[in-house]
Amino acid sequence: MPNMQTQNPNQISNPKDKSIEQPSMGKQKTPEMNDRDRINDALVTEKYLTDSFNTAAREASHEALHRDYMTILNETHQLQYEMYLLMFRKGAYKLEAEQQQHLDQAYQQFSGYASQFPYSTTQIQ
Repeated sequence: MPNMQTQNPNQISNPKDKSIEQPSMGKQKTPEMNDRDRINDALVTEKYLTDSFNTAAREASHEALHRDYMTILNETHQLQYEMYLLMFRKGAYKLEAEQQQHLDQAYQQFSGYASQFPYSTTQIQ
């Protein structure tokens, strides 16, 4: 029998990559960690590391140490992004496309704040 579920036309998601999808990526709640839990744990750790290395790089008083922190910071950002993409490909994340009317309303609401900026608004357009 064909799948009769309807999809939200505003939902943005990558088609699940069958070559990497595993049953343990399911959403069932069990006491055991599944692949999704492990990847999510690694993702959260990378986010924590990027925050920590950002602080370390910002506060480093030695130029070579600052460069090293920046290298590590860039690597942790890249790893975090790759883990997010992996979870997205496996269907763990879905995005909703916003209606144009809502985007226009938000733009109108916040574009008025430009007069409060300390620099010319022509630089940001």
